[in-house]
Amino acid sequence: MKNLYNVKDAPKKDDLALRVYTSRLLGQEPDLVLHGGGNTSVKTTVKDFFGNFVDVLCVKGSGWDLATIEKPGFPAVRMDTLLKLAELDTLSDADMVEQQRLGLLDPAAPNPSIEAIVHAVIPAKFVDHTHADAILALTNNPAGKKHIKECFGDSMIVVPYVMPGFVLAKAVQKAIEGKDLSKVDGLILMNHGIFTFDDDAKKSYDLMIKKVTQAEKYIATQLKPNPIKKAKVKTDLLGLAALRQAVSKQRGTACIARLSTSKAASAFAASEKLANICKKGPVTPDHTIRTKRLPLYLADGGDATKAVAKYAKDYTAYFDKHATEETILDTAPRWGAWANHGVVSFGATLKEANIIADIAEHSVDTILKTEHAFGAWKALPAKDLFEIEYWELEQAKLKKGGSNKPVHQGKIALVTGAAAGIGFACAEQLALQGATIIGADLNPEIVEAMEKIGGLGIVANLTDDAAIKDVVETIVSNYGGLDILVSNAGIFTAGAYLENLEQSNWDKSFAVNLTSHQKLLRETIPFIKLGLDGAIVLVGSRNVNAPGAGAASYSCAKAGLNQLCRVAALELAPEGVRCNIIHPDAVFDTKLWTPENLQRSAERYGLTVEQYKTRNLLKTEIKSANIGQMVSAMASPLFGKTTGAQIPVDGGNDRII
Repeated sequence: MKNLYNVKDAPKKDDLALRVYTSRLLGQEPDLVLHGGGNTSVKTTVKDFFGNFVDVLCVKGSGWDLATIEKPGFPAVRMDTLLKLAELDTLSDADMVEQQRLGLLDPAAPNPSIEAIVHAVIPAKFVDHTHADAILALTNNPAGKKHIKECFGDSMIVVPYVMPGFVLAKAVQKAIEGKDLSKVDGLILMNHGIFTFDDDAKKSYDLMIKKVTQAEKYIATQLKPNPIKKAKVKTDLLGLAALRQAVSKQRGTACIARLSTSKAASAFAASEKLANICKKGPVTPDHTIRTKRLPLYLADGGDATKAVAKYAKDYTAYFDKHATEETILDTAPRWGAWANHGVVSFGATLKEANIIADIAEHSVDTILKTEHAFGAWKALPAKDLFEIEYWELEQAKLKKGGSNKPVHQGKIALVTGAAAGIGFACAEQLALQGATIIGADLNPEIVEAMEKIGGLGIVANLTDDAAIKDVVETIVSNYGGLDILVSNAGIFTAGAYLENLEQSNWDKSFAVNLTSHQKLLRETIPFIKLGLDGAIVLVGSRNVNAPGAGAASYSCAKAGLNQLCRVAALELAPEGVRCNIIHPDAVFDTKLWTPENLQRSAERYGLTVEQYKTRNLLKTEIKSANIGQMVSAMASPLFGKTTGAQIPVDGGNDRII
């Protein structure tokens, strides 16, 4: 492991700035900590409100991540408070949190880490704690203590696994009692992680890197030659979509499914011991708060629905066996191993799915190395893992923000023609309501446009069969399925009366405004059938019901699209998939309508520009955001019992009414 400490970058004569600096160095290394894992502290002296100097522990606060932590992420807790708490024989979690908050110098500061008392009883000025993969590989096997001894000799104090928090503080206090800590490099917590410490920030950090590197080298000496090779994996995108659907239904909310076929994930999925390994448990109990105790196991060729149902049944039995007064969480898996296909991670949001994917990736890599180096992976007993998974203090971390969720959270939506105008507005509104957005457009600006709203932009010619297929496969490969399709791509072909209409004009309009939508439906429907509350919205035109002279190629193509929607609604209704079409009037806040174009059009009707923009019954201008909002609603449960409908957004047109 590379030592990232740079003397030139390190702050001078500022304890807390140094603490931030080395904490961020630790947080940059995913083999040490992941997504809020680990904690660090510094003991220092500060002035209180009255100007008195107070000894405090500045320890990582709840909700902060070591990779990005700043000074406010280290709440200052009075040392005398923490040391008095350490003298108690027992202390409830609720009392610990309350007393630690009472010891804060700033009442608005975040909650101190649940390991604050642990940091306090270690006498060194700087204390670092990580869940290093290599350390977990050393401890989580049948001969863990033996390998720790062979690797570190007497340089590390070994602490048997106990519950984190106050109980761990008492165990650490007992383990270091009477020891000359200047002669040891740190603590190994069985099945949990590693502590290093020193009065110098650099030395404490250096020790962490040194001891983890030592563990990595030791593991390497135990590994058989090339034990972890990338195995060939099978591709089954419909199977992935079915798995995502089954997990989402079990969880009661739409989920993103991230499939990994990395070297470690492929080797893990190809393991002959896969089914057995999936019954053992996580690399550290700290992960259970996000990943649950066990992953899902799906056999090659297995039925996803049955596998998820079995997981739920087993999880319920696990809960019933160990629960006292707890309330059961949802019974859906957070990640799974799909034999000979890869590792799949599930999240109710893209952020959650990515976090779980990171944890799963490190887990399978660590488990594989442990299996090959030490013969078997051995996790903590289910009882100990249950205590962490249902620990009130840990659960609180994931309950911030209340129970309300955006209407499209967890949904995967494809919007075509999304680089600008109506398409971008639709994508933006869906994203605001929680959907994971993929925009496709011939315009290269689609990539930057989607980045603005946190989506994925794909440059594609949507009249090309192969390009459409690639777009759909990219979506399912990255996110696990497809729930919402907004088929918007289109062009307005130059107007001409029928006797003067060039055939190329007609052909181009039909290729883009009708046939491309038919091709897109052909490729997406198999996945939307496996989606969650599948919804298709086609973007038509007011010209369907109120055509104008000289617009035959455009109006007829859009009329054909209208008919395509009606047929799709008939065919997909038995599958629970809705298909509706929206008919916007002219939308003037798009690039198509330049000031010059607007002026010419208004003059043709003898109107001012403002009068022309509001020439409908309600005298209101139709904007792209209005279309986006309606499309988002049409894809939502608000239209859950509507299919085959034509929805005008035109301010009221007397020719149609």
